Amino acid sequence: MYQIVPVAPGEHQAAGGAGGSPLKKKMAHEGRPMVLAGMLGCVLVLAAVVAWCYYSASLRRAHLLKAELLDLDKDGFVIHNQAGAVIFSMTFSSGTLDLDSCSKEGNILSCTRSDSGKLNFFIQTVRLKDTVMCYRVRWEELQSQHSVEHAMAYNDSHWYGGAETATQHWPIRMQGEQEPQPFITGDVYANRNAFGGILERYWLSSNATAIKINDSVPFHLGWSERDRTLRFQARYQDSPFRPPEGQQALPELSYRVCVGSDVTSIHKYMVRRYFPKPIKVPSPEVFKQPLWSTWALHKTAVTQEKLLRYASNITEYGFTCSHLELDDRYTADYGEFDFDPQKFPNASGMFDELREDGFQVSLWTHPFINYDSINFGVAVEKGLFVREPSGELPALVRWWNGIGGILDFTNPEAREWYASHLRAMKTRYDVTSFKFDAGETSYLPRQFSTLVPLSDPSTFTRRYTEMAIPFSERAELRVGYHSQDISCFFRIIDRDSVWGYELGLKSIIPTVLTISVLGYQFVLPDMIGGNAYPNRTAAAGSDGKNVLPDRELYIRWLELSAFMPAMQFSIPPWAYDNEVVQIAQKFTRLHETLVAPRVLELAGKVLDTGDPIIRPLWWIANNDEAAYKIDSQFLIGDSLMVAPVLEPGKQERDIYLPAGRWRSYKGEHFDKGPMYLTDYPVDLDDLAYFTWVH
Repeated sequence: MYQIVPVAPGEHQAAGGAGGSPLKKKMAHEGRPMVLAGMLGCVLVLAAVVAWCYYSASLRRAHLLKAELLDLDKDGFVIHNQAGAVIFSMTFSSGTLDLDSCSKEGNILSCTRSDSGKLNFFIQTVRLKDTVMCYRVRWEELQSQHSVEHAMAYNDSHWYGGAETATQHWPIRMQGEQEPQPFITGDVYANRNAFGGILERYWLSSNATAIKINDSVPFHLGWSERDRTLRFQARYQDSPFRPPEGQQALPELSYRVCVGSDVTSIHKYMVRRYFPKPIKVPSPEVFKQPLWSTWALHKTAVTQEKLLRYASNITEYGFTCSHLELDDRYTADYGEFDFDPQKFPNASGMFDELREDGFQVSLWTHPFINYDSINFGVAVEKGLFVREPSGELPALVRWWNGIGGILDFTNPEAREWYASHLRAMKTRYDVTSFKFDAGETSYLPRQFSTLVPLSDPSTFTRRYTEMAIPFSERAELRVGYHSQDISCFFRIIDRDSVWGYELGLKSIIPTVLTISVLGYQFVLPDMIGGNAYPNRTAAAGSDGKNVLPDRELYIRWLELSAFMPAMQFSIPPWAYDNEVVQIAQKFTRLHETLVAPRVLELAGKVLDTGDPIIRPLWWIANNDEAAYKIDSQFLIGDSLMVAPVLEPGKQERDIYLPAGRWRSYKGEHFDKGPMYLTDYPVDLDDLAYFTWVH
């Protein structure tokens, strides 16, 4: 019989003795696994709780880093379409986000830190209409002065827009690896690797996405053929961009990505929202009748006698003329505003004679005053030139006709001085307008100062284009940046007299389509046959004085130009033979009767919509993969499709007809499109065109 003996406090140790009873030892030994099991259970429960909390936090963060159809992570973001497919992706190349610093409030997802320090980053979702979703993106460094770079992937789509280039493809075909360079206007004739004189920070894709880089960005563009990306970079270091006065040189990359239901509708939306529009249509006569320039024919050797003979021949051979364009060089020195008496001994009489014969005349002009001109000292004394960075001295620049100063068009006094000389010429000789040459920022010094500081050097181009406004009825520019509202003709850069894509015949359609999607619709496609520059001409001979472009090239160029908004001759058809004259007469008539009425109707609509006059095939076939890649056909409006021959030695070509009913210029009907017409016959004196039948 056992008994229970109470143990007083403090006696526990003594009662146990040295090592305790055998019963207690056994109980202690058997209880140890139970304790361990309990502890393990607690650990498992705790781990489960932690995992649940982490999972819940991950779900919350995953929800936090999503916007409508957009997913953000530390390395970039992607945008999906309604079906879930990725249609746009951007990688943060210069840094990664610290996701712990991110938060979401309403339609704005923002972060305050990256791996390089503090920043202001946000993506704001803006649903503007049922079919358009836009995302405002901003990465602004608050500590680092290094560049900000994002890389946009092609995503197996076709891209359009950006800039005029020397080798122009449609869609864009970026070749090689290019480090980001300043995205500013340049002369691609002089520098074949530059961006062209007409550019905008806008790109459009066949995935129905579009991107517009903000004006405030010190924007540089590069690309990688290997990675199939466009590289968008913001930087002030080693760059012609300058931060606004009083602000630190902290780069900011901001842009807007918009997604629509199809490529045509998203482009229409972007143009209506972000591009200025012309306020009037230029002279209908220039759309109807050819412009005749002295340049390719006579270059700088033009004289009064040669100009009068040129005009006489135009009439003699039965051609019409919107106006004659007297190009370089009619002045004694560059920077003067009157006629060289040696070359033009009776300029007033010459103008009277031309006027009596029904000719109007425009004159070539430019922003330079060479150091040997009598006006150079005047401009220095008045402070009219772009200056060295210190602002103390005028900056000398080199251009294709020598060395001199370049007028500062941010300076109201320089603008008025230049404009007053143009007005005086117009009044004295009854000049109809002016061809404004140059204007690219590549003719500014690398370092310079202007009266009004320029954060973006291409603003200089915009200021120069404004000088054409008083003369816009028949004025001609070759540069444009935010200049869509300058209601004049925009000429693509000088073409070489060759067949290919590098400033040749094949480059014309891609270039016109590119500047059209950039918002420039009143296009001059440069001179028929090209400029006939020595060593840059596919030549068949000469007229005894000048190298002539290849005869077949000239004819095919003439045919294409007849279906452009305006035609521009310089090398005349009679420099070849009577057959070429007859072909030229046929196509100038066709331009005036068939093309010009359509173009003028579309030109009137440009004022409201900004829609292209010359359109890509995908404009009416935006679910057609083949239409996205065709660069040798185009539309005038929606219903006239043009398919010129652009290859030497060919009197046939393959033609793509999008879905619909089409009638050929020969009267054939095609109802089962889309289809290819392979080896479609096109004689040397023909151009294939098709009308859409409703």
